Amino acid sequence: MSSLTTGDIDAVCGLVDELCGICWDESKSYLIDSRLSGIAEQAECANYKDLVRKVRAELVPGLKEKFVDAITTNETLWFRDGSPFEALQHKAIPELIDERSGTVFPKRMRIWSAACSTGQEPYSIAMTIAGLIPDFDQWDIQILGTDISPAAVEKAKSGMYGELEIGRGMDPERLNRYFLKKGNQWQVNDRIRAKCTFQTKNLHQPFTGMGPFDIIFCRNVAIYFSQEDQHALFNKLADVLSPNGWIFPGSSESLAHVGPQWVAQQHCRANCYRPNRTEAVYA
Repeated sequence: MSSLTTGDIDAVCGLVDELCGICWDESKSYLIDSRLSGIAEQAECANYKDLVRKVRAELVPGLKEKFVDAITTNETLWFRDGSPFEALQHKAIPELIDERSGTVFPKRMRIWSAACSTGQEPYSIAMTIAGLIPDFDQWDIQILGTDISPAAVEKAKSGMYGELEIGRGMDPERLNRYFLKKGNQWQVNDRIRAKCTFQTKNLHQPFTGMGPFDIIFCRNVAIYFSQEDQHALFNKLADVLSPNGWIFPGSSESLAHVGPQWVAQQHCRANCYRPNRTEAVYA
């Protein structure tokens, strides 16, 4: 295949924005070669513009999915950054339990892990809650994990992880409690997996039929969006958030620019937001 040209870069960056909403420019040219060269060769593309043409026209079965998987491949780990899970354990979940105690459904929780990659985040959320609630199995808890990558979602559904993946943040106590050893891999046990579902989702598309969610984790994905798209995303998240729900963005993400209701709170060193918080809760 011919060397990367300005036309190739423009074509690929345009398609990346179109399919994933991720802002790439000429500074990402090294990623084009490293992530897409193999796919382009397999699809017998003359150049990257030809790859873009074939993806858009869906001329090769599965090529679009491979393109998206390659673009969105990212590193993840268990209990990433630590502090959001501490805030979940010591602040958000206890408050949610208290607020629900006098309602018709005191044991119901709905949580969304957006851009969940291969599932470590939603499973980490489930393990955090299981360690906090003694009768965890008796609660109506649904944790939805979504990602734009079909391959990542399929892996998340399997709940199966190799030794290297387990070694990235999983402590021995939780490993023994929440996993089963299967050959040279570890699988999340049925008790935790029963609370988690996974599906592909592009965060730029409407959230029709989703929610309301009590807690939304949307971490380290909006940083790749334009500021306009960030505004749209977090306002859409607020629309599917329950009245007193919580949103956890990435540790370096400030949402003050989204609107006046986006005032950061800090609990256990984690930044979180409650854009729909009612006056009754402040009292």
